[in-house]
Amino acid sequence: MLQTAVTIRGESFLINGNLTYATVKHGNPKVHGLLMNARFIQGIFDDKAAPKRFARWGQERFHPTENTENLIAALPEWHQHGLRAFTVGFQGGGPCFTISNDTIHNNPFGEDGKKLDAAYADRMDKLIKGADACGMVVIVSYFYGSQAQRLKDGKAVRNAVTTASNFLKAGGYTNVLIEVANEQNIGPFHAHPLIYYPEGMATLIELARKESGGMAVGCSGSGGHINREIGEASDYILIHGNSCSRQRFYNAISEVKSWNLNRPIVCNEDSQAIGQLEVAFKTGTSWGYYNNMTKQEPPADWSITKGEDTFFAKRLAIGIGIQPPLLPVEEHYYLQGLEPHMEYEGKRWIRLASLYPETINYVDFYCNGKLIFTAYDEPFSVNYQSNWRQGHYIVSQNDKDWKAVVHLRDGDVLEKIVKV
Repeated sequence: MLQTAVTIRGESFLINGNLTYATVKHGNPKVHGLLMNARFIQGIFDDKAAPKRFARWGQERFHPTENTENLIAALPEWHQHGLRAFTVGFQGGGPCFTISNDTIHNNPFGEDGKKLDAAYADRMDKLIKGADACGMVVIVSYFYGSQAQRLKDGKAVRNAVTTASNFLKAGGYTNVLIEVANEQNIGPFHAHPLIYYPEGMATLIELARKESGGMAVGCSGSGGHINREIGEASDYILIHGNSCSRQRFYNAISEVKSWNLNRPIVCNEDSQAIGQLEVAFKTGTSWGYYNNMTKQEPPADWSITKGEDTFFAKRLAIGIGIQPPLLPVEEHYYLQGLEPHMEYEGKRWIRLASLYPETINYVDFYCNGKLIFTAYDEPFSVNYQSNWRQGHYIVSQNDKDWKAVVHLRDGDVLEKIVKV
């Protein structure tokens, strides 16, 4: 029997008839009705092209069913820290750093969009029910740019929307929200005008709502991109914070609010830049944590891993009013990416994670005593490109001594040292 029912009332989300977080003892009333979430987009991931290449990150093999089961097993701990929703994609999402998504075959719909691969359907069913059992909502995303190109034409796109929506309706799920496409305005969707242009997306949103039996539907754009026509067609307004400064993120939220649509605003993808949480809490916006290393490079580690995941979970819990165990001050910083299993083809993705990144002015990174990079912007990564993306660092066998010198805004300086 299903246990978790999500509904929308005005700008707020309710679970089982109660405003979200309203039942948290001594909680923060300002967060009631929000749906704090994370991007777990690879929750049912598979690769029909070359699945064996995802036996990495310390795992001897990749198996799609085990991947889904591992996510289900991790959900209760995330729920304890205040996470109430996550986004998973029928077509997954692209590994950002290691393997080109153009070489991956992760499309369950087939060329004409009429059928849903039974194995994908089974994993999605298990995941939705697993979330239901621990009181969580699943934002089910239908289309991802590079995988949607496997659909042959506009008719196939409409068929796929109907196929996915009918599957959700038949499942009788009460804890599901729909995202028709992940970032509909990005280049790969040029191949499908129905997705790429707002007029077409508005019709797909209406189709998904009808064929799902009335589930709440929305669609996201790329970081900071918003579109009023899509917003007006949606039951809840999806935005992304990728590449946005806190000011730009605030401005985007403010513009959506000026439309006076009286619907929830949900950011369901941002970055590891947890300083953005401050903007979300201040504006009454649901926020989506996105760690593209631990959660989008298969095989994902779905647990609350040390460093960025832990710091996000702590900040989330504190903001909601849940009182997690305090971390000693010396554990407020973590030099990430130097774990033994996190090297890939001689490359590492190194960054300085922090519980309170807003207190940092800049970070100097050293390898074997030599300055290799200075990062001024959160999330403070070597070869920073944006808040959700960084370039790799090519390591050699002699690269043993690593140090991050953290310059705080109050003038203090501290060091985090790792020997590999």
